[in-house]
Amino acid sequence: MGAVFKRELKSYFVTPIGYVFLAAFYAYAGLMFYVTGISEGKVRMDLLFSSLVIVLVVIVPILTMRTMAEERRSKTDQCLLTSPVSIGGIVAGKFLAAFTVYLAAISITVIMALISCIYVSPDWKVVLGNFIGLALIGAAYISIGIFCSSCTESQSVAAVFGFGVLMCTTFVSSIASQLPFEFLTKLADKVSFAERYYTFTYGIFDISNVLFFISASFVFLFLTVRVVEKRRYS
Repeated sequence: MGAVFKRELKSYFVTPIGYVFLAAFYAYAGLMFYVTGISEGKVRMDLLFSSLVIVLVVIVPILTMRTMAEERRSKTDQCLLTSPVSIGGIVAGKFLAAFTVYLAAISITVIMALISCIYVSPDWKVVLGNFIGLALIGAAYISIGIFCSSCTESQSVAAVFGFGVLMCTTFVSSIASQLPFEFLTKLADKVSFAERYYTFTYGIFDISNVLFFISASFVFLFLTVRVVEKRRYS
């Protein structure tokens, strides 16, 4: 797994993908940091964190689109599948590499919190809770993106597929609210990534939400392993 992790992490900066992802996130986060407070001489870190979900839905599929699809397209997946590393180790290595790049991106929010000290002393417990929430939803998003990438050999298809799935899982409560079935709305609120994440931005650290995102990550990584295993023995 360690070899896969190092290989994947290096690949993000050999190709433009890592730089594009980091630049897009930094640019959007910087803009929202300015809009949600700095421009008026105040800071609302909760508004900053809640606004980041939208950009993640768009750019995480870019980060993950090549993880499995490129291996399949270039036929290098056969070399990986016949290596001493287990399929689970391969998937975990790719996940950890993408997650490391993701953590490098969201770390900018800590710097922004430090900058906000110029205007007001932030509640660091709330900032930490928000950061953990951002890391958790990112882990779930990356797992979904890797799963989508494992279903095709086209990076473009993987990105579009991932974007569609993330849109549905994130905003399912908003979609369900338009339907005349109250029970569907309540169910959608329970599985909506956005609703689960926004709880962190309100300053509420709910362990059930932590377990929800961890479970979602494991489920989609498990599904990825199953997809790869099926292709291996087909």
